[in-house]
Amino acid sequence: MYEEGIIQNTETFVRSRLENEGTGHDWFHADRVRKTGLTLQETEGGDRLVIELALLLHDVGDRKVLNLPDDDPTIAASFLQSQKIGQVGIEAIMHIITHMSYSKSLDGSQIEKPIEFQIVQDADRLDALGAIGIARAFAFGGSRGRLLYNPAAQAEEFATTESYKQSTGSTLHHFDEKLFKLKDGFNTETARKMAAERDAFMHTFYDRFLAEWNGRE
Repeated sequence: MYEEGIIQNTETFVRSRLENEGTGHDWFHADRVRKTGLTLQETEGGDRLVIELALLLHDVGDRKVLNLPDDDPTIAASFLQSQKIGQVGIEAIMHIITHMSYSKSLDGSQIEKPIEFQIVQDADRLDALGAIGIARAFAFGGSRGRLLYNPAAQAEEFATTESYKQSTGSTLHHFDEKLFKLKDGFNTETARKMAAERDAFMHTFYDRFLAEWNGRE
C-alpha cells in the first residue's frame, strides 16, 4: 500500500506539471515510458519502484518543458523528499534523471549505469523511435517554429552537450543528427530488439518523405 500511495501521488504531480505540455514531453509520454520500462524490468530485473518513479518524473524539470537554458533537477528532488522515500532511493532516482538524456551523453563523462539507469534510459529512448518518435519529433519542431525540412541545409554533428542544445536545424535533419544514432546506444538486449524494428520504420518514413518532397513516389 505504501508504494501504491507514492505512485498515485507521483501520477497526480506529473499530470499537473505536464498535462498540457506541447513539445512531446507530456503526461502521456511519461505514462508510455513508464509502461515500457516496467516491461523491460520484467526481463532485465532492477528495482521496480526506482524505475517507475524515475520514468514518471524524468521530464518535470527538463529544460525543453520549462523553456529554460538548463534543466532544473530540484523539482523532482523536492517532490521525492515530500514523499519520504528515503535518501538512498532519492539519490538513485536523481542519478538517473540528471544523467540519462541524450545531450548529457555527449559530454564524454563516465557515469555509473546500474540496471535501473539502463532500463529508464532505454525506455525513454524507445519512445523517440518508431511512429511515436516521428510524431514527437514534428511536435517538438512545431513548438519551436522549426522548418519541416530545409534542403539547402546540412545535418550537423554535435560534439558537446552545449552545441546540441543550441541546434536549430529542421525536424527532418534531426533524424540524421540524433534519432538514427539512437539504435546503437541501447543498454539492454530487450530494448535493442525493440529498437531495431522502430528504427527500420523511421528509415522507411524518412525515405518516403524525401521522395514526396522531390515529387516522386
